[in-house]
Amino acid sequence: MPTAQPSAPTADQSTDPTRRTPRGVSRLGPGLALAAVATVVLLGVSRLVAPLTNGALSPLVLALVAGAVLGSALGRCVPRGARAARFAERVGPGTDWTARTVLRAGVVLLGLQLSIPDVLALGWRGIAVVVITVTGTFAAILGLGRLLRVPRATSLLVATGFSICGAAAVSAMTSVLERDPRADPAGGAGTARLRDDVAAALALVTVYGTVAIFVLPALAGAIGLDDHQAGLWIGASVQEVAQVVAAAGTVSAAALATATVTKLARVVLLAPLVAGAGALLSRRAALTAAPGDDVAPEPPEGGTGARGRRAPLVPGFVLGFLAAVLVRSTGLLPDVVADTAQQLTTILFVAAMFALGTGVDVPRLARTARRPLLLGALGTVVVTGLALAAVLLLAP
Repeated sequence: MPTAQPSAPTADQSTDPTRRTPRGVSRLGPGLALAAVATVVLLGVSRLVAPLTNGALSPLVLALVAGAVLGSALGRCVPRGARAARFAERVGPGTDWTARTVLRAGVVLLGLQLSIPDVLALGWRGIAVVVITVTGTFAAILGLGRLLRVPRATSLLVATGFSICGAAAVSAMTSVLERDPRADPAGGAGTARLRDDVAAALALVTVYGTVAIFVLPALAGAIGLDDHQAGLWIGASVQEVAQVVAAAGTVSAAALATATVTKLARVVLLAPLVAGAGALLSRRAALTAAPGDDVAPEPPEGGTGARGRRAPLVPGFVLGFLAAVLVRSTGLLPDVVADTAQQLTTILFVAAMFALGTGVDVPRLARTARRPLLLGALGTVVVTGLALAAVLLLAP
C-alpha cells in the first residue's frame, strides 16, 4: 500500500499565518527580525517628526500605522503561491508572538514608571478627581458604544484608552480580549477583527488627543483655572502621556508637574480595570459555555484553544505590572534603572504595535470607522467635561 501523502494546505492556511502555530525559534525568526528592524527604524523616524508634531504623534501609533501599511502591501489574501503571500506566511508566526508576548512584557515594565507615594501626593481631592474621571468615562463610553452599535471590543478598547492612558491601556486590554474564547477560539477571522478594533482605538486616541493639546490649554485660560487646576484637568482628561506633557507644558511648569503626576495616577488604575474586565469576560464565557465544555480563555501561540484549563481571574502580566509598581514605590530602584526601563518599555510597545498592525485590514477598517469616530468624539466630550466638573467641584 502506498504511503499516504500529507494533504496540501488550503489557501486559507497558507495565507493566514495567524492560524499556524510557531514551533521553535526557526519559525519565529523571520517575524522577530522584521519587528526588530521596523522598531529601530520607527524609533528613529519618531524622533525626527516629534518636533514637527509637538510630541502629539505617539511612536506606538506610528508603529501601528507602519505595520498596517506593510500588511496591506503584502496582501495576505492574495492567491497562494504569490511571493507576497509566502513572505507573509514566513513572518506571521514571529509577528503574532511579538504582538502577544512582547506587548505583555511592555505592560509589566510600565509599572516601573509608577510610584504610589507620588500618586498619594495629589491628596484625596486630586485622587478623587482621577477616580471619578476614569470610572465615569469608562462607563459612559461603553454605554455610548451600545447606543451607537459599535462592536463590543471596539467600545471596550476606546473606553480603556480614553479613560486610562491611551495606547498603553489599549495594548493591555487587547491581551484581555485575546483571552475571550467567544471572540474566536480558532484565532482566524476574530483575530483580524480584533486587530481592526485596536487600530481604530489607537487612531481615535491620536486624533482626539492631538486636538486636546491645542484646545485644553486655551480653554483653561478662558475659564480662569489656576496652574494647579489646569494641570489637574489636563492630566485627568488627555489620553497619552506625551500629549499631557505637550498640553500642560504650554501652560506653566507648575501645571506640567501636576498634570504628569495626575496622569500617572490614572495609569495606576490600569491594573484593576484590566483585571476586572478579564474576570468579567471569563465569567460570561463560563456562563454561556455549553454544558460539559471546559473554558479555555487563553489560547497558546497561534490561536489554537487548549481545553481542560481555566485562565486565572487576574492575568499574569497584570500581576507583574502590580509587582513592578510596588518595586518602584519602595524608592530603592536606582534612577538609571528606571530610566532604562522607561526606554525599554517604549521599544517593546513599538515592536508590539508594529506586529499588530501587520494584520490590520485597512479597507475593512475604513468601511467601519464612522461609528467609532463618533464614539471617540462623544468620549472626548465626556472625559474633558467630567474631569473639568470634578476639578471645579473638588479642587476650587
